Amino acid sequence: MSTRAESLLGYLSEARWFGGKGREFTVSGVRRLGTVPGRAEPPVVIDLVEVTYPSHSPEPDEKELYQLPLVLATEPEAGLDSAFVGWWEDPDHGWVHAYDALHDRASTTLLLEAIAAEADADGLDFVRLPGHELELDAVPSLFSGEQSNSSVLFGEDSVLKVFRKITPGANPDITTHQVLTEADSPHVAALYGWIAAEDPGGTGEPLHLAMLQQFLRTASDGWEIALASVRDLFSEADLHAEEVGGDFAAEAARLGTALAEVHVQLREAFGADTLDAAVVAQQMALRLGAAIDVVPALAEHADRLRGAYGALADLGKIDVQRIHGDLHLGQTLRTIKGWKLVDFEGEPAKPLAERLLPDSPWRDVAGMLRSFDYAPHAMARSLPEDDPDVSAQRERRAEEWAARNKAAFLTTYAGAKATTAGGEEMTLTQEEGVLVAAYVADKTVYECVYEARNRPSWLPIPLAAAAKVGTP
Repeated sequence: MSTRAESLLGYLSEARWFGGKGREFTVSGVRRLGTVPGRAEPPVVIDLVEVTYPSHSPEPDEKELYQLPLVLATEPEAGLDSAFVGWWEDPDHGWVHAYDALHDRASTTLLLEAIAAEADADGLDFVRLPGHELELDAVPSLFSGEQSNSSVLFGEDSVLKVFRKITPGANPDITTHQVLTEADSPHVAALYGWIAAEDPGGTGEPLHLAMLQQFLRTASDGWEIALASVRDLFSEADLHAEEVGGDFAAEAARLGTALAEVHVQLREAFGADTLDAAVVAQQMALRLGAAIDVVPALAEHADRLRGAYGALADLGKIDVQRIHGDLHLGQTLRTIKGWKLVDFEGEPAKPLAERLLPDSPWRDVAGMLRSFDYAPHAMARSLPEDDPDVSAQRERRAEEWAARNKAAFLTTYAGAKATTAGGEEMTLTQEEGVLVAAYVADKTVYECVYEARNRPSWLPIPLAAAAKVGTP
């Protein structure tokens, strides 16, 4: 193995955003996508690193592509020690000290300036949308908490989201934000531009590398706001959810309106289609079967879950369109101008081709409904209590909070009324009720597998939900 490949393997192994941690892999190739214009020395290049996971079976090896913007310095850069990738003989620049360019303020400013200038460098394409004057003198800073991508904040003006794992093809985070921005949607951060490249693998597909969008200065995380509301409820022993100062129902209703309007705009921009409901139901049933192998406790609820899928199959055809695909409270931001939806990449575990397929808007609805269930039960589990009476009271109040906010959300999304267990008024048509139950069931099964693999202590939350699928 070359020094370059060894260095890249070591850096990837420790990177927060690398998806293959804990797996055996090799660096099987490096392709240069291009050089960022605007500075000759030290150059900033964008490399595409191919990693291979050996299968140790007759199945072919799995491969992934990761993006690395690099500063290639001829001498060590003391201020970038924490971003050091390695020292090797570069095919274009000789012996270099390579650093992750996103940790270097001057280098990230080069990326911003290239987008502003709509530069067309060799192999790289910098695209800018009209309507906003970028602040090129804003001081950049790299966010530290992200898991799968890297984002650089430019003052209070814009954010550059750099996709680390790259799949050839149009990234839905960019294409969806573009149409919503051009439709003047108030429910997303405006897209200002993006960086793309030609696929050196010869697929003919574009490589979307990064997107520049509006920085939401006043934004608060929807999940954290919901948890604060639950915390307020738990602290008031004698009050109901609607009587507590931190009641979230009005915000849940606004979220329902925001999602409904976004779905309309996406349908107008990307069109709509139909799918055979029986095929969709069969896919859900197959996912349930695979999930039971991982979470045997799901078998107890299999008949109820399959009943929801069977009712879906009886619908004949269902409407599908472009949706968010991975919606929950953590994908929402509350600003002084209302709710914003973020991260339209879709479910990250799915291949890009699947994420681009039209799906039922009720999948997004189900994601939000499950999030309203998670928030109070997650908070209850975070507050240890030896007194079983106190724990039981918290459980009742968690159910009350969840029911109230689900109802508020669905009331504004679906716009109908019926009595629910939470005392709120809403209605769904019979078909809509079937769709909600099936997609909530499918989401719950996914959650069971996720929790079993990542947070076993939280597994009781979706398992409890699986026992109630289809109930009001």
